[in-house]
Amino acid sequence: MEERTMDVIEKFGNRVSSQALKDPEKARRLLLAGYRLQEKKLQFLPDRGLPSSGQYVARVVMKNIIQSLSEPENAAMVSIFVPGELVMAAGLTPYSVEAMSCFMAGTKCEQTFLRKTEEEGFPETMCSYHRVFLGAALTGILPKPNCMIYTNLACDGNMMTFPYLKDKFECPGFYIDVPYEKNRESVLYVADQLRKLKRFLEETTDRRISEETVRSAVDNSRKAAANYKKQLALRCAHDPVTSLTNELYALFMCHLMAGSETAVTYTEKLLRDVRMSPRGDGLSVIWMHIMPFLQEPVKDIFNYSKKMHIRACDFIADGFQEMHAEDPYEAMAEKMVHCIYNGSVKQRIEEAERLARITESDGAVLFAHWGCKGTIGASSLIKQSLEKTGLPTMILDGDGCNPANTSDGQVSTRLQAFVEMLEKGKEEKHA
Repeated sequence: MEERTMDVIEKFGNRVSSQALKDPEKARRLLLAGYRLQEKKLQFLPDRGLPSSGQYVARVVMKNIIQSLSEPENAAMVSIFVPGELVMAAGLTPYSVEAMSCFMAGTKCEQTFLRKTEEEGFPETMCSYHRVFLGAALTGILPKPNCMIYTNLACDGNMMTFPYLKDKFECPGFYIDVPYEKNRESVLYVADQLRKLKRFLEETTDRRISEETVRSAVDNSRKAAANYKKQLALRCAHDPVTSLTNELYALFMCHLMAGSETAVTYTEKLLRDVRMSPRGDGLSVIWMHIMPFLQEPVKDIFNYSKKMHIRACDFIADGFQEMHAEDPYEAMAEKMVHCIYNGSVKQRIEEAERLARITESDGAVLFAHWGCKGTIGASSLIKQSLEKTGLPTMILDGDGCNPANTSDGQVSTRLQAFVEMLEKGKEEKHA
């Protein structure tokens, strides 16, 4: 059944790819038709293998992708660390570079867009999420948004993708500069930019955004973070069933749709699901960085597994971090400045140690995504530091968006060896 489904998706992706080069408007309509059909399936035939929170977030994310493509005039093209609270307060749909590329890759049409990006002269070493998105935008299959908002935080791909498309689309854009220094001055500096961002959004949407609406969005983020913290504390004794795609969708809730009622609802459902789940048999890990949701050997190990459990992801936990400042703009700035992907790698190591301690995980997996220089460059130091604390850590090389940049056989062999090592370590610990 799964093989037949993949065959249908591949044929659909080939049709979208060929149409994108001939008639991008028609290709977009075809893509939307496929996504709308999937939305109906998620509504009436949800994935019963996942708990309520997983089924809910899949519908939410699918709706977001559809709205980005079908109503671009009411969408803001954003990078992952842009404060979702202000996008929500403005009543805009977050039109995410990373999320859209994930869906393109999931639809099996990413290779055409990668080739298009190469023809434009962008380096092959650039992050594949950005390369897929750029190529799709250049074919015309992706529509012009209302505006663009981006930041230098974490990903240097932002500094190529957004300025280039801003000129290409002739689209209003706003850039948020986040300093490396984690201090009060940096928070105030970013908060001042976020106040200007609010005015920018009012101008581009021609709608007033009240301070009460901004505060309400930030309050929603506080509620979602509190719920996430509660479920995290329960993870050492509860293992709900999950999948890599399901974990990836959680990034929507803590970043792109931060500040929404939807994010609060998701974390309430997640907390309930965790409470109702028994402790699973087998092993548990914390995950670091993005999820390679398409890699077959990784899916084989983690998806719906009763043997291998992902108890936390640093990317998601950081997105749900607590905000202490009373002023809403300072609170959002605080989250950006103190992001673990900003500045020294030390904070990423400390966060991994904290998550492993809270969840009582057996090991850690650090995904070194192709083109992500910050993660690849720091991977050896992270591994050495975590293993000094007694946490076995695997560096998993691969590509979260372009399957051509990874070897399934090699990944499978290394993952199996890591699992066997964790099993042996657990047996010795309890001997």
